[in-house]
Amino acid sequence: MANTQDIADVDRSLYDFRDDESDFYRLDEGLTEEIVSRISDEKHDPDWMREFRLKSLRLYEQIPVPNWGPPVDGLDMDHIATYVRANTGMKGTWEEVPDDIKNTFEKLGIPQAERESLAGVGAQYDSELVYHNVRQEVADQGVVYTDLESALTGEYAEMVREHFMKLVPPTDHKFAALHGAVWSGGSFVYVPKGVTVEIPLQSYFRLNARGAGQFEHTLIIVDEGADLHFIEGCSAPKYNVANLHAGCVELYVGRNARLRYSTIENWSKNMYNLNTKRALVEEGATMEWVSGSFGSHTSYLYPTTILKGDNSHCEFTGITFAGAGQNLDTGARMVHLGKNTSSYINSKSISKSGGISTYRSSIEVAKTASGAKSSVSCGSLMLDSESRSDTIPAMDIRTADADIGHEAKIGRIGDDAVFYLMSRGISEEEARAMIVSGFANPVSKELPLEYAAEMNNLIRLEMEGM
Repeated sequence: MANTQDIADVDRSLYDFRDDESDFYRLDEGLTEEIVSRISDEKHDPDWMREFRLKSLRLYEQIPVPNWGPPVDGLDMDHIATYVRANTGMKGTWEEVPDDIKNTFEKLGIPQAERESLAGVGAQYDSELVYHNVRQEVADQGVVYTDLESALTGEYAEMVREHFMKLVPPTDHKFAALHGAVWSGGSFVYVPKGVTVEIPLQSYFRLNARGAGQFEHTLIIVDEGADLHFIEGCSAPKYNVANLHAGCVELYVGRNARLRYSTIENWSKNMYNLNTKRALVEEGATMEWVSGSFGSHTSYLYPTTILKGDNSHCEFTGITFAGAGQNLDTGARMVHLGKNTSSYINSKSISKSGGISTYRSSIEVAKTASGAKSSVSCGSLMLDSESRSDTIPAMDIRTADADIGHEAKIGRIGDDAVFYLMSRGISEEEARAMIVSGFANPVSKELPLEYAAEMNNLIRLEMEGM
């Protein structure tokens, strides 16, 4: 993350720098059984995972492209490298990371964030984690935070096998099947019963290779009565060819536990961001999503929460900023199964310079979910007459004993508000930026200070040139 004291001086080049790929191992472009088998060899997969990958590949070849969301015609898997790794293993201390990779992450503020505000950090570069560490006092609590491959082949192998792609099966949609075939990297977290992790854990994903894909898998299990805040950051430089992100996040929140999952995504505008995130929430537990989505050419991003247990609760707070050439289709899905479950969605979107922002939500209340409550609020701000904003809510209510509400607002920056601020000595550009920042405040106030500062800086960068 960008250093807080330097945030006002950081420009777009922070996110656009690239590194020489001469020291990298890269599989051929395309998607074949041979390539999937070679990825499996690289990962030293157990037999069940190798078979899982090959079955997922066969599903990918059979499942059509989704008929929801924006078109992905510009994405050609024959020209995407599904596996790229630096010629270095994962390191446990920052000093051991090769200088070229270390410099990339230092420009993004990763080491300072670790020292100042995080309980543990994982840093992924293209297809592999290059650094992973956790504070000793957190490890002493019994908290497990490691890369997923180590968990898969080590003492947590059975736990991984029990949970891996059970919430998001490869049959879910075409890009879930793709992920099942070529996934690489990601994090595994287990928080034992009754343990509260006082400060956040973080994973940061950097896709630096031209014409490549990143397919990390995050698996988090928060046991009964435990509490965790996990932060995810993403970025990539801009190239003149398509890049692809098709990661997967699976979250298991145990009885009376709490998990907050915060994301700041700043992909480059040649990126197809086709990510899948899903949480299963048990009795009396709470799931919180905080999401800031910037960059990318096209996005499909709809975190899903399954409120399985009675009295379980979920809140989703998110913002999307779509600029020129961007078509961002985002939202959230809540599935109420248990009695007296509750959910709240507060979604904001901003579009400018012809950008398209679509909010897509789904509230599903089963017959078993008597006493369910859900409230959806989505607001869209268009900064010019070229841009577009759409709201597509869906509700499927199967019980009469439910309280469900939806509110949507679409508007523009009012001339009166700009004039009022300008009359107080503020420039027109600053006035518009202040109004947009105020519109985004419900999201930024839910983030730790340094991450809120980065998000506000990204908004400022997006506003430049108006």
